[in-house]
Amino acid sequence: MSNFSFQCQARCCDTHARAGTFYTPHGIVETPRFMPVGTLANVKTVTPAQLKETGAQMVLANTYHLHLQPGEDIVERAGGVHRFMNWSQPMLTDSGGFQVFSLSEMRSISDEGVTFRSPRDGQMIHLTPERSIQIQNALGADVIMAFDECPPSGVGRDAVEKATDRTYDWLKRCIQAHGRSDQALFGIVQGGEYLDLRAEAVRMLADLDLPGYAIGGVSVGEAPEVIDRVVQATTPLLPENKPRYLMGVGTYREMVRAIAAGMDLFDCVIPTRLARHGSALVGGDRWNLKNARFREDFTSLDESCPCYTCQNFSRAYLSHLLRSQELLAYTLLSIHNITELVRFTQRIRSAIFNGTFKQEFAQWLVPIE
Repeated sequence: MSNFSFQCQARCCDTHARAGTFYTPHGIVETPRFMPVGTLANVKTVTPAQLKETGAQMVLANTYHLHLQPGEDIVERAGGVHRFMNWSQPMLTDSGGFQVFSLSEMRSISDEGVTFRSPRDGQMIHLTPERSIQIQNALGADVIMAFDECPPSGVGRDAVEKATDRTYDWLKRCIQAHGRSDQALFGIVQGGEYLDLRAEAVRMLADLDLPGYAIGGVSVGEAPEVIDRVVQATTPLLPENKPRYLMGVGTYREMVRAIAAGMDLFDCVIPTRLARHGSALVGGDRWNLKNARFREDFTSLDESCPCYTCQNFSRAYLSHLLRSQELLAYTLLSIHNITELVRFTQRIRSAIFNGTFKQEFAQWLVPIE
């Protein structure tokens, strides 16, 4: 894995927060960093050029969805997912595990893998750790994720323990199946809300000396305080010399508190999903631009924001587009929301370098209750 390395460049004296650089074959990722989600090799309603202007450095794509459509063979023949979607910077693909396990009424699980019925055409598909890695090798992202079992919230300890053990067994099979040195395979820590299971999973995964580690299974229905407790306890146990990725989390407080625990990377569908519902992220608040108070508000969405939307359009115009159901509204709001979350993590990074993280982000460091 000579193409990959992680360097910690600054630490917070009061917390475990750190600022670093993750080096990949397609460029660097400055951490901590928010990563936009591009499920089907596109971030919804945003072009790659627009996405680059938001400050995004690494983008996600989804193994499960790309396998179903258009198929990894087509992406591979196109030159890989970077060329297919015309994105030249780092990319990550998840394993498809979360999506498969969310199909609770359409799949069956065994130690061998998962069998499920395609929601597209009804075809039966068998996905194993080896098959997940084969698909991700064909897609060609810089970072690929191990195939894991993501137990749903609310199941008992026995089920979570079984899923955690199976995730570890599957990880070893993923390592054996992985065939490309230009792709970093990250392991995923499972264990539900049971901190002892999480700690034991970290110990076993760390012994495998992987290029990076992720905490999974924390955005599957748990209460925010449960997620926070797991993240606070588990993150400091992860290897310090490797990048740490918190999967599926992207709210301000969750990210700040996770960064304070030592986390580096985040992804979430929040910015584009909110945009499709007519909402903008401004200073930590969510504004519904369909509200009457914006109809004659001719100021920019956020005067401090450098994004294309804020520099060129008013709140009144955005409100008009949404009320008219014009597709441009979703593009403009997505551009702003992605920029907002990327800038938020950039500001945290600068504060860590400046030694002011705890002071500047005190309002977000309050424990989640």
